[in-house]
Amino acid sequence: MNIKMLLLVVFISFFANAQEKMNVKGQSFSATQPYTFVCEKYAYTGEAEIQIAKTDKGGILKITVATANDQVKILGGLYVDLANADVIACVDKNVKESADGKTSAFYYFTPAEFAKLKKTDIYAVRFILKGGSDTFSSQTGYFTAHNKKNYFSTVYDQSKKSFDTAKEISVL
Repeated sequence: MNIKMLLLVVFISFFANAQEKMNVKGQSFSATQPYTFVCEKYAYTGEAEIQIAKTDKGGILKITVATANDQVKILGGLYVDLANADVIACVDKNVKESADGKTSAFYYFTPAEFAKLKKTDIYAVRFILKGGSDTFSSQTGYFTAHNKKNYFSTVYDQSKKSFDTAKEISVL
């Protein structure tokens, strides 16, 4: 009986520690897994990585995009489109980081906006890339990253084709 209890405690502690973390300005927050959303019009990679974290004052969205050079940044406002057609507008607070050919930006949610994210899946994230333009730089402009797991699927594929963002956010 004691061995079963020990295994149960080890099992629970393993999954409790397996939760993702997000670091912003030296602080660590519990977060969802990073979701790779499909961004069809961004020809460089066609992907944007989205991650949501819970804070004491609401939440944080981290968006990361691979770029060809360090001049390209995610700038300006960002819109989070929800599956129920609601939209959350996020203001750029100029919290950014760049490393390893990727640029990231952080956007903050109020407690009311974070409550919406707990109830409804994210449908898409609209963002702006700005930077220097030369022959071999990344694209710049307006982009939409859709909550899709794959670019293509067949009619016969019955698996869920998007991420359950609301379910994971509500666990935070």
